[in-house]
Amino acid sequence: MNDPITIRPATASDRPLLRGAIILLQDCERQLHATRLPGEQIADTYLAWIERRAADNGALLVAEIQSIFAGFAAGWVEQDDNVAETVDSNRFGYISDICVMPAYRGQRIALRLINNLEQHLRRAGVTRLRIASLATNATARAAYQRAGFVPYEIIYEKSMRGAG
Repeated sequence: MNDPITIRPATASDRPLLRGAIILLQDCERQLHATRLPGEQIADTYLAWIERRAADNGALLVAEIQSIFAGFAAGWVEQDDNVAETVDSNRFGYISDICVMPAYRGQRIALRLINNLEQHLRRAGVTRLRIASLATNATARAAYQRAGFVPYEIIYEKSMRGAG
């Protein structure tokens, strides 16, 4: 049986679809947290940024079903200099973005994108893979846990507006 899902590297012709997915992703996150700017406002700059990062020891992947854009993921190798952590913890694969278009959700496309990025980043020599999510994005967190991720660090935030 033929696999209906194709995962492939993004090309220049995918830019309009990637831009639209970034807007969708950003606007969804904006509903979850007030710090997120509108998708339309950041789409071009953000797309250019992930393209640059992915081009440098990473990947920008597109998922398709019957040649129709179903989503994307981007990731690359990060190098930290945390003196309190091991060498392998300071050099890790980072998945910056995953977006599955609404019509294609529930088909484990995010898992397939993660697995493909993991294979790519493993070839770059990393032994750890990290991904972040807004704390209130239960759907993303559940998908990441299904993909084998476990909580690593939790960042707490306190707004000090109006505090005197």
